[in-house]
Amino acid sequence: MATKRVAPYGAWKSPVTGEALTRETVGLAEVRTSVDDLYWIETRPDQAGRSVIVRCPSQGAIVDVTPPGYNARTLVHEYGGGAYTVADETVFFANFEDQRIYRQKGESRPIPISPEPPRARALRYADFELTGDGRLLYCVRESHLGREVKNEIVCLRTDGSGEPQIVAGGHDFVSYPRLGPDGRQLVWTTWDHPQMPWDGTELWIGEITGEGRLEGVVKVAGGSEESIYQPSWSPRGVLHFVSDRTGWWNLYRWREGACEALAPMSAEFGRPQWGFAGTTYAFLPDGRPVCIWSSNGTDHLGVLEVSGLREIETPYASFGRIAAWDSGDRVALVAASATRAPAVVSIGVPGGETRQIKRSDATDLDPESISVPEALEFSGAGGQTAHAFYYAPRNADFVGPQDERPPLIVMSHGGPTAATSSAFQLGVQYWTSRGFALVDVNYGGSTGYGRAYRERLRGNWGVVDTEDCVRAAQQLAELGRVDAARMAIRGRSAGGYTTLCALTFHDLFAAGASYYGVADAEALARDTHKFESRYLDSLIGPYPEQRARYRERSPIHFAERLSCPLLLLQGLEDEIVPPEQAEVMVEALRKRGLPHAYLAFPGEQHGFRRAENMVRAIEAELLFYARVFGFEPADPIEPIEIENL
Repeated sequence: MATKRVAPYGAWKSPVTGEALTRETVGLAEVRTSVDDLYWIETRPDQAGRSVIVRCPSQGAIVDVTPPGYNARTLVHEYGGGAYTVADETVFFANFEDQRIYRQKGESRPIPISPEPPRARALRYADFELTGDGRLLYCVRESHLGREVKNEIVCLRTDGSGEPQIVAGGHDFVSYPRLGPDGRQLVWTTWDHPQMPWDGTELWIGEITGEGRLEGVVKVAGGSEESIYQPSWSPRGVLHFVSDRTGWWNLYRWREGACEALAPMSAEFGRPQWGFAGTTYAFLPDGRPVCIWSSNGTDHLGVLEVSGLREIETPYASFGRIAAWDSGDRVALVAASATRAPAVVSIGVPGGETRQIKRSDATDLDPESISVPEALEFSGAGGQTAHAFYYAPRNADFVGPQDERPPLIVMSHGGPTAATSSAFQLGVQYWTSRGFALVDVNYGGSTGYGRAYRERLRGNWGVVDTEDCVRAAQQLAELGRVDAARMAIRGRSAGGYTTLCALTFHDLFAAGASYYGVADAEALARDTHKFESRYLDSLIGPYPEQRARYRERSPIHFAERLSCPLLLLQGLEDEIVPPEQAEVMVEALRKRGLPHAYLAFPGEQHGFRRAENMVRAIEAELLFYARVFGFEPADPIEPIEIENL
């Protein structure tokens, strides 16, 4: 074994470059099957973040379905998801530029089948469900034509003739329109302000008439304190769905007017419905569901048999959307482990035989350079147990000085109703392979630990999440695993808000980086999109009744408490957290004379998608920490302007 070089933490030469994070990496999502073919969406940073539907035939090479000039991405709820469906070789997808639905058969040119709206993107579509004969398409439509945004389930002819017909409405939000196997029934979910879909949803069922309309509509389950996820029909026409009525998202079936729990356990079979068309279970042709569930931050895969839930042993610990494939004895999904990057894989049922079909990245790391996460439990806000994953610095060629402890980066995930996992993230290895320690925190309010854990954030956003991140860092410093004088916190979106709160209301960290983070909670309550316009009612309190609390939780009003350098990164077309939030924060930092840098990216929305911007952002962040913590990066980086430093 070669002797490792001793070099300051943070200054190690890393095999993970900014280019590897972007031009050599694609996002993988929305796995679907049709006959013997497998489909998924690839998000390609080197094509300005374009989303491309690809097809993998049972015999043959992977090919692009979406031709140049088209982008399979919907903007319903701004976050999208459920951007396409497929039957035989015909694909239906929402095109990003105009948000119309297009039909594409084989290699033919896509043809629009939804009406052209009076202005671009005024009518948006997602979550598609095709009838068995292929004549009609049910989906969610979001209309921006009136004073109020409307969300409804509509039905339209796949040949493009006629106008879409409204099938179900009357609620603020709708999702999961799903047809029974005989095409006679439709189920869907709804929720209303101020609920979010993980707070309270309702499941409805109706009989379809000859014109595609509904009659005899009844509510199956749900309410203000019950979250329903992924209604689906078994091959024999039995309705299934996931509910958290016991405090955990578990799988149920509905027969003869009664709901029956199929595998009751303290684990999560559901996920927060940030995007459309999520699936955590799929039916084999014989009717057995193959399920994904999460326990203590780790995903599991299993098949539900008469004798009970039988776990399928795999090398993976994180799973995405699942679909049955290949004559019914395999499933396909995006999977990852602590050492394997996300990939589209197929897994045999019940044996677990695995075949990798497409990797998300082309970077082959030496195992000695991969930092494997360590699950942490620690005393968080209010003395309650909180969760995180700790990554130690690791590089096959370098080691830090014996008398030095590594700098720490605390990662605060977005959402905030979301979670991080132990799955391999090349972005995490970017830091650890350079000599940083990193802790990825599942603060109170995160999903995957039951409803009670999720609701710790109710009325406490900016408090519980922040304190949990602070306490995770403190514990690592007290154990001597990191340098207490060189700790930073970073986050995106809601994680950016937690970052700003930690830097403003606590004095633990020496630096921070906020990616399109919320600085003014009050401004967010007044000026954001419909999906999240009442989200803060539960996270902070009703607005404007609790206006004082909003101001107390907004870092922008307490800039005088900031005492460490701060990097802000912002997309200039962000409709969720508008750039004004970052710009006001920059002005406050400038008046305070605090070291700071601000990078604004034209053309970027909520989440950077262009390769050149993603590279610029992470390299700027590395350079920012280098200047603050006093080391020299191993690679040349384009300079950034840091005011007051």
